[in-house]
Amino acid sequence: MINTWQTKKIKIKTVLSDYLELTKPPIMFMLLITASGGMFLAEQGVPDIFLILAVWVGGALASGGASALNHYWDRDIDLLMKRTSNRPVAANRISSRSAIIFGVTLNVISFFVLMYWANILAAAFTMLATLFYVFVYTMWLKRRSPQNIVIGGAPGAIPPLVGWVAVTGTVDLAAVFLFAIVFFWTPAHFWALSLMIEKDYEKVKVPMLSVVATLDYTVLAIFSYTIVTVALTIIFAFIGATGIVYLITAIILGLIFLYFSWNLKKEKTILKARHQYLFSLLYLLVLFSSLMADSVI
Repeated sequence: MINTWQTKKIKIKTVLSDYLELTKPPIMFMLLITASGGMFLAEQGVPDIFLILAVWVGGALASGGASALNHYWDRDIDLLMKRTSNRPVAANRISSRSAIIFGVTLNVISFFVLMYWANILAAAFTMLATLFYVFVYTMWLKRRSPQNIVIGGAPGAIPPLVGWVAVTGTVDLAAVFLFAIVFFWTPAHFWALSLMIEKDYEKVKVPMLSVVATLDYTVLAIFSYTIVTVALTIIFAFIGATGIVYLITAIILGLIFLYFSWNLKKEKTILKARHQYLFSLLYLLVLFSSLMADSVI
C-alpha cells in the first residue's frame, strides 16, 4: 500500500514537472523581469502591488501557454535535436492534444486576468505577443527564413510594453524604446546560441543565420546588433525617462557586451559564442533591474 502511494506521488511529480517544463520557466522569468522594468519606469516608483501581481500572473500564463504551443508545433524537430530531444511532447510524455489544450487555456486565462486587473490594452498586447510567437515565428518564419529570430523576436520585446501600458494605459516614446532595446538584443543573444548548436539546426533544416550564412557574416551580424542595442540603451537615458543609476549601468553593461561581441568577432569559437550568449542573458536581466532601481531612487 505504501509502495503504491509512493509510486503515485512520483508519477504526479513527474507529470507536474513535465507541465512546468512546457512553460519554459527561464524564458518566462526573463519576460517578467522586462515587464517589471516597464511597470516601474512608467510609475516612476513602486507600482500598486495588485497591478504587479496581475502583470506577473497574466504574463507568466501567457508566456507559459505560448511555450506549450511551441512545444507542440516543434515536437518533430525537437525530437531530432540533442538539446531538445527530451522535451515532454517530443518524448511523448505529454500528448499533443494535452499540450494544445494547456497552452490555449493558459492564454485565455491570461487575457482575462490582464483585462480585469490591469487594462484591455495590456491584455491585447499580451495576446498579440502569443499569436505572433505561435503563428508568425513558430509556424511560419522559423523553418523558412534566416531572419526568423529577427522578425520573430518581436513577441519577446512586448512584455516591457505590457508593463508600461498596464500602468499608463498608453504607448509613449519610452515604451517604444523599451520594445526596441529587447527587439535588437534578441539576435545578438540568439545567434550566439545558434553558433553553439549549429549542427542541431543544420540536421533539422532550420535556416538559422549560422546555418545558411558564413561564420564571418554571422559574427558580424551579432556584433552589429550588439552595437545597435548598446546605442539604444544609452540614447534612452537622454529622453528624460530615466536617471543616473540607469545611465551608469547601461554604459558599464554596454562596454562589457561590446567586449564579448568583439571577442567573438576576433576569435570565432564555440567558447566565445558561449561567453556572448551567457553574458547577453545577464545583460538584459541587470539592465531592466537597473530601471526598477532607478525608478525607485
